[in-house]
Amino acid sequence: MSTASHDKAASPFKQPRAVWAVAFACVISFMGIGLVDPILPALADSLHASPSQVSLLFSSYLIVTAVAMLFVGWVSSRIGAKRTLVTGLAVIVVFAALAGTTGSINGIVGFRAGWGLGNALFIATSLAVIVASASGGFSGAIILYETALGLGIAVGPLLGGELGAISWRGPFFGVAVLMAVALVATVLFVPGLPKPARPTSPIAPLKALRHRGLLTMGIMALLYNWGFFTMLGYAPYPMELNAHQLGLVFFAWGLLVAAFSVLFAPRLQARYGTAPVLYANLLGLGIVMAVIAAGVDSPGVVIVAVIVSGAFIGINNTLTTQAVMLVSPVERPVASSAYGFLRFIGGGLAPYVAGKLADATDLGVPFYLGAATFLLAIPVLASGHRLLRQAELSTGEGEPVPPALVPVGRPAAPGTRPVVVAVGDHDRAAAIVDAAARIALDTGSPLEVVHVQQTAVVGQQAVDAESDQRARTAVTAHLDRLAGHGVTATGQILTSVGDHAAAGRALARHAAELGARSVAVGRSPRGPLTQFADGSFTSALTRAAGCTVVLVEPDATPRRLTAGTLAELRDSAV
Repeated sequence: MSTASHDKAASPFKQPRAVWAVAFACVISFMGIGLVDPILPALADSLHASPSQVSLLFSSYLIVTAVAMLFVGWVSSRIGAKRTLVTGLAVIVVFAALAGTTGSINGIVGFRAGWGLGNALFIATSLAVIVASASGGFSGAIILYETALGLGIAVGPLLGGELGAISWRGPFFGVAVLMAVALVATVLFVPGLPKPARPTSPIAPLKALRHRGLLTMGIMALLYNWGFFTMLGYAPYPMELNAHQLGLVFFAWGLLVAAFSVLFAPRLQARYGTAPVLYANLLGLGIVMAVIAAGVDSPGVVIVAVIVSGAFIGINNTLTTQAVMLVSPVERPVASSAYGFLRFIGGGLAPYVAGKLADATDLGVPFYLGAATFLLAIPVLASGHRLLRQAELSTGEGEPVPPALVPVGRPAAPGTRPVVVAVGDHDRAAAIVDAAARIALDTGSPLEVVHVQQTAVVGQQAVDAESDQRARTAVTAHLDRLAGHGVTATGQILTSVGDHAAAGRALARHAAELGARSVAVGRSPRGPLTQFADGSFTSALTRAAGCTVVLVEPDATPRRLTAGTLAELRDSAV
């Protein structure tokens, strides 16, 4: 059998230039919204525009992004991911520069619409390109993307405040220059990527909204983004700060968004479930918005409330996307496009309506409406509670949703007590399977190979670790190799969305249904920080399993995992 080495996994930051080029572009892209927020009052003063007129630069940007999200999957499947990415970057460079050269608010609003088109093309493909180009494995690629997300969200307002203190044109030109650098690097370093075997239909996202779960979560996201962009578009005015000071406020806000999105949202989801956390989170956002509305004449109250909102927004961004992917029985890119369309529509309409309300009444009314949309999102989410709960528990009722197991090859003989081995998509998988096969041979048991196929959720993006065909090919290769050594084995593919802990619990349920003799796992290439964020597969499996869980390593004695050994092996997972 295989004697693959058990070398320490490569660092996620040891990546080819292609990955660094796209990661740099991601940082600049994530800066996009926060970069302009500190200059909103300066734009109103310099261009003699009302806050409602300035707010249209959000509306044009987001509405065009929303409509474009319906077609970017079709475009990418036709011209390829790299060309889509390059086109999006080029469009952003051109329209960001034009926004900096114009002398009217209407000009900025129009050029921001073009910027939105480029943004849609970019965000729909950037994560997939990073994953496809990464040499540090899938986990390494996700760590890089999360790092870019955190840097962009946090640093964007800070850079926007510094450039805006010089001139309101500074942030626009800054984005154009930085994106131009990213564009050149992407053209030079990112290789051509294969097109999908089957082109995506341009109407597939709209058809996908016929599924009740996806539509429900999309409407909830629309209401959430309505409140979010009301705050983002109008909160700078009652703060009565200059561009530099606004940059510092939104920098603190961005730090909380990034931290709670990447580190705390998955942990809360694993502990309490997606829906309960979202209920509490939306209620918290409604309260924060009501505080802003009531204290709109007190700059200090608004400043503190906006910064605090970053924690709730970070949680919501991650868990809403995860909820969408959990209940969506359609392909990931199609679900992302349909969901993106609805959430960006909500974000685009909110600043326009808020402006009209502010002009007709006073500045507090739009914030009260934003609070109401956050609260209205709760009963909308509750209407899909059963679907979401079924998805998390994998009850098998209704439409097929992950986590789920798909058999590969012939089924196991009934009544057998197999040894189950769980592996992921990494270069040590064969060695782990072979080590587990030795346990099966020693105990006279059949072996079942479970290949864990993950969908990662980062912020408001989701991406599959591998295609269905690649996962099936990996399992088939294990079975063929084992058969050549006389080992009786069957195969399964476990699909799971979001945290590793959910996959661990799903495998524990499966092992119980089989009456498995034991479950074998190997060490993970993921680090302790990543496992803190999305949970440990092995920890969740060991706590939930009714049979023995063993850690297997090539050329080493298998170790039985208990609560005590888990404390020593915090980095063990698929």
